[in-house]
Amino acid sequence: MNPYVKDFFHLSFPRYCAGCEKPLYFTEKALCVHCLLALPRARMHHERENAIEKLFWGKANVEMATAFLRMSRKGMAHRLIHELKYDGNKAVGVQLGKLFGAELSRAPEWKNIDLIVPVPLHPLKELERGYNQSAMIAMGMSDTMRVKWRAHALKRNVHTASQTRRSRWERWQNVNDIFSLDREIFNKTSHCLLVDDVITTGATIEACVNAVHQHFECKISVASLARPVR
Repeated sequence: MNPYVKDFFHLSFPRYCAGCEKPLYFTEKALCVHCLLALPRARMHHERENAIEKLFWGKANVEMATAFLRMSRKGMAHRLIHELKYDGNKAVGVQLGKLFGAELSRAPEWKNIDLIVPVPLHPLKELERGYNQSAMIAMGMSDTMRVKWRAHALKRNVHTASQTRRSRWERWQNVNDIFSLDREIFNKTSHCLLVDDVITTGATIEACVNAVHQHFECKISVASLARPVR
């Protein structure tokens, strides 16, 4: 597109940064340069036995686990997750996924991933929202990691209630045995990266991992866009 046309389009239909709500330049995507530089990166991908990996100890066989952002209450990561999940801003999920994927692609221990799979929503929930937020993240990660992704390799069969304000045991009961998988896809997979938007107790991821390992012995690692911190 002609740059003058782009400038006119930008003035007529301004876009705003998901982080600070200031107008974006036409070269910027979902976030402005200032917010990109200010992202509260967790930098956990080189750290073994980190806080997320420990969530699964004795519960699910997870090879590695990491998160991209630290999410404090009312902080930038919290705003971005809200934009992605509740305000229909799919672009912020894709852009953050690309950044996350680029970070992991530079780490040798993360280079043997051969499939990226988002944690699924129930079809009714996905229809209501219009998309799966974790799929947007997975799409972005696939682009910069140069690894294929499959939106429906895992399927959620039961429309469970929200996990918010549930105890760990209640969360586990709420997601146990509700996932099924595309066996043809996992039959060709040696190391799967399971992607979610936020990991709190890890109960949903735990159920996904165990659903796969009931049938296949492939390695499974976990990547969360954000992890809550106090």
